[in-house]
Formats: sequence, structure tokens, C-alpha cells
Amino acid sequence: MIKFQCMSRLWVLSVLCLFLTSCGEDSETIKITFIGPLTGGVSAGGLGGRNSADLAITLRNQAPDAKYKYELVSLDDECKPNVGVQVATKAAANKAIVAGVTHYCSAVAMGTVDVYHKFGLPVIVWGAVLPDITYGNDYLEIHRVNGTMINQNTVAAEFMIAQNFSSWSVIHDTTDYGKGHFKYFERALSESGGTILGTFGVNPDQQDFTAELTKIKALNPEVIYFGGLAPTGVRIRSQMNKLGMTQVFQGTSGIVSDAFIDGVGNLSEGVLAFREGAPTEKLPGGKMFMKAYEARNFNEPAEAYGAFAFAATNLIIDVIEQVGPDRKLIRDMLNETRGHESIVGPVTFDGNGQNTIAVITKYVIQDSEWVVWEDSEYASGKRFLK
Repeated sequence: MIKFQCMSRLWVLSVLCLFLTSCGEDSETIKITFIGPLTGGVSAGGLGGRNSADLAITLRNQAPDAKYKYELVSLDDECKPNVGVQVATKAAANKAIVAGVTHYCSAVAMGTVDVYHKFGLPVIVWGAVLPDITYGNDYLEIHRVNGTMINQNTVAAEFMIAQNFSSWSVIHDTTDYGKGHFKYFERALSESGGTILGTFGVNPDQQDFTAELTKIKALNPEVIYFGGLAPTGVRIRSQMNKLGMTQVFQGTSGIVSDAFIDGVGNLSEGVLAFREGAPTEKLPGGKMFMKAYEARNFNEPAEAYGAFAFAATNLIIDVIEQVGPDRKLIRDMLNETRGHESIVGPVTFDGNGQNTIAVITKYVIQDSEWVVWEDSEYASGKRFLK
């Protein structure tokens, strides 16, 4: 009798536990990873992206109609391919993580695509712009919400020719990111009728550019094109001044950061750069995003690609809400994304997982701020690039 009573109690407890588990199923916590450079020279972009992804998670967790609770697992790739592969493997091997919002640096994103494919982890790239990240493979797990450097450099070349510049010298870092920018800018510039007088590949960790800049000074181009990230760009622009070089400094999306302006101070005036997408405040949901971001009192600004990280996170969450926390189902649903409304505009993935967004914004630094060219005094003729 005692044995039966004990068994009965155990049975009741088991049924009760099963019932409670079933009732709490909708409130299951789902893990999404964010991977970006949270330390190092380009950490400003990574921290802004991380905060933006975290904001998307927080807002969804506050929504009364959300099926699940969400948790962001943030990992630091340091903008280094070897570290990126390590943390990507860590995330992808964790079965509790069902999707990822990944990578600001192109070299890291390129190095990790095989990992995500191997483990079947669906990811959305939020900042890296090298075309081969999506177009260099047929992996169903890889997606990207931002555009690529092809569009960026086509617009850059055509715009600069329209400003009556005709000669350039190029400095690019020797990563896939820097070499890719040079490749597409050279092609676009050739088609637009411009001339490159000299090209110099540099190590992204290089500190002294006196040799390269001295040769460029002798070539006397009108514009120095820099393909690389903000820390290297800061050193080059600063050392140009020491050599008395007054050429226009034209950068890529990799320098569109407050960190670049902080690094060069007044020497940033008149620097040009080009970036995928519209300015955050001009995006369809940009003002809402900026207001919500400011309300969270993050220690770092959202930076140029924060809106893309926010959009990527929301898209993943929307898919999970539809199909549940299953990697394969999430992957397949992401591949069917057509016209999904987001704060960066409608997202439509092509057969390679690439968002078909093609908007490129032209920026110039005016009074220590990145200003859209059309809104600047340079465009109105009140100031001059040279």
C-alpha cells in the first residue's frame, strides 16, 4: 500500500511537471548569437551593432503577443579571421543557439561561412560588405541585409568623376576587404574615365606610411582613395598632414564612424565616404529606432551599421515566431524572404541570400560630423573640397 501510494504520488508529480512544461512552452527562451568586434580598433562599429541587436531582443521580449522569450549571446570576433572562426564554431556547436547576427568585418565573415554551413546555423550578416560572402558560395545558411562594395564603389567612382576629379592614388589594406574595395573601385573608375596613378597595398596594422605617402606626393594625384577601416585611415590621414599633402581623402564605408572623426580631429573636414543604405534618420523606421536606442542609454552610439543589426535581429525573430526554434526551418524561411518590412526598408533575399537593396549614400565630414552630401555646404557650393 505504501509502495502504491508512493508510485501514485510520483505519477501525479510527473503529470503535473508535464503539464507545467507544456503550459510554459510558449515562454521558452530562444538564444540568438551576435558576433562582431567588441574590442580592438573597430570596436565602435561592433558595440553599436551589439547594442542594436540587444535593443531588438529587448523590445520583442516586451511585446505581449510574442510566443517566446529571447536571449542574445554576444561574442567578440575582434575583427580577426582566426578569432572569428573560433567564436563562430563555439556558437554554431551550441545547439541552444538557433540563429546568428554576424560580422562587421569582411575578412572575418569570409572566414566563417564554412563553419555556419557545416553546423547548419542560419546567419544574417549585418555589416560586412565583400560580395563573395554571399556570392562566393551556394550555402543556404548565409544571408546579408546590407549591400555590397560593388554598388558602393560604382556610385563612388561616378560621383567623384562628376565632381571633376580625374586622377587618384590608391592605398588599400591587404585584407580581403581592402583588396575587394580596390578591385571594384578600379573597375568602376576605369569605366567612368578616371586614372589611377599608383596603387599601394599596406598591412592594416602598419603604423608608418611615410614611404607610401612620399611616393604618392611625387605622383601628385587629385584624390587619395583609401580602402580599409577607420584605425588605418586615421593614421594615413594624419601623416598626410605632416607631409604637407592637401589631396582630397576619399574613403569607403569602413571609415564611416565617429571613431574616424575623433581620431583625426579637424583634419577630418572634407573627407568623403560612401555607404550602403540610407542614413539612419532617413530610413523607414529610423526615427523610431533612434528614439528607442537613446532611451536605453547605451554607452556607445549605434554607429553606421547599427540599424542593419537591428533589422537582422528582428527578421530572425519574426521567422522564429512563425516556424519555431528549428535551425533548418529558420534557414528555409529566411531563404523565402520577399518584401519583409524592416527599418532599413523591404528586405528581399535573392538566390544567394543577398538583400537586393541598392541604395548608396554619399557622405562628407562637415564640422566634425558625417553629413549626407546633398545636405552639406559642399553640395550647395558654400564650401569646396579642394
